[in-house]
Amino acid sequence: MELLPQPSSRFFPATAVAWVALVMLLVALPLQLHAASSQLVFSPSSFSYGSVDLGQSKTLQSLLTNKGTTSITITASSLSNNQFTASNLRLPRVLGPGISIEVSVAFAPSSAGVASGQLSLTVKGSSVSSTLWLTGKGVGTVTATPANISFGKIAVGSDATSPVVLKNTGTSKVTLTSLKTSGTGFSVGGAKFPLTLSGGRSVTLTATFAPQQQGAATGDAYVAGPALNIPLSGTGTASSLELSITPGTLGFGNVAVGTTETLSAGLKATGGNVTVSAVSSNNAQFAVPGVTFPLTVKAGQEVLLNVTFAPSKDGNSSAKLTFQSNAADSPTSETLAGTGTAPYVSLSWMASSSPDVSGYNVYRSASKSGSYSKLNSSLNSDTSYTDTTVASGSTYYYATTAVNSSGQESTYSNLVKVVVP
Repeated sequence: MELLPQPSSRFFPATAVAWVALVMLLVALPLQLHAASSQLVFSPSSFSYGSVDLGQSKTLQSLLTNKGTTSITITASSLSNNQFTASNLRLPRVLGPGISIEVSVAFAPSSAGVASGQLSLTVKGSSVSSTLWLTGKGVGTVTATPANISFGKIAVGSDATSPVVLKNTGTSKVTLTSLKTSGTGFSVGGAKFPLTLSGGRSVTLTATFAPQQQGAATGDAYVAGPALNIPLSGTGTASSLELSITPGTLGFGNVAVGTTETLSAGLKATGGNVTVSAVSSNNAQFAVPGVTFPLTVKAGQEVLLNVTFAPSKDGNSSAKLTFQSNAADSPTSETLAGTGTAPYVSLSWMASSSPDVSGYNVYRSASKSGSYSKLNSSLNSDTSYTDTTVASGSTYYYATTAVNSSGQESTYSNLVKVVVP
């Protein structure tokens, strides 16, 4: 009878059996730890907050239960997104078997858009934490008026502006963290960021389009916080700037020597904004005071300038104002005219109530108490008189008398003081 070979211990040495047992133990250990941590259960295990307005918050509750047979110690918690906060979780905390506690988590969005995160709890003796999954959406309450800005056609080398009003239409405060403008030639300014708008409040910004080249251009103004996007558009056109002046001729009429007359002239720009760099006059009696250059004349708008005529002598005077600018028709000119007249004093008085008055005499003195000289060579039948013999910068006193048909003359009337410019 043939004997079959018997198993020998050399095929299964004791050391090999020990190594197998050790490997099995290492594999089983994580499974045991995971099983221990899974005893701590959130119900529900995830929150969906939906849409929440910026500046508002929404709180949801989950029941945290120890479903194991032994006590569990929760040592720490962490939130992966600071827009979520756990308000009533005080740690460390021991939960006995079957014990539950309520966990409240609030969502307070700080910016518009979807936000997600997780609340993780660390369990003593376990390397695996329990997790509550969180998601919500921040909704901006800030609107822009206009919602998009179209600048139309603007000549290259000039610019156009448009106001845009940002308003918080909600009731809670909203923080506008930053403003970023994209697109060549576009810019937005007028406020310093970050800024906070209370409910119902607004801020006005200024959008500008300064085309760098011909053709259509687009861009955006993005307001972070409410995640508000304002589309921008415009078209750069060939420069055809023109500057016009109205009226074509500025006439001052008669102006007394030693005095100054002021009239207004209007500058208008077409084809885009015109920058006036200087103005000159070829007659010193005419001037444009109080203007700082360079002066920008916006397309379609009128800028009024004061033009003065200060005659230094009698007679007709004329001049030409010349404006230097970036307009295609530069320099642009305007004709000025005026007549200088010697200074004079015009007098008038009430007629005498005495009967039989034939006329009046006019007297003048350089001082109130000085001697008075008669100005009219013959009796003045009117109740008015023009004195053309005055000098600029002098002071005079006037009086009148009434004369009847017998040649009798009344006393002086009330004195009138006149200062000649």
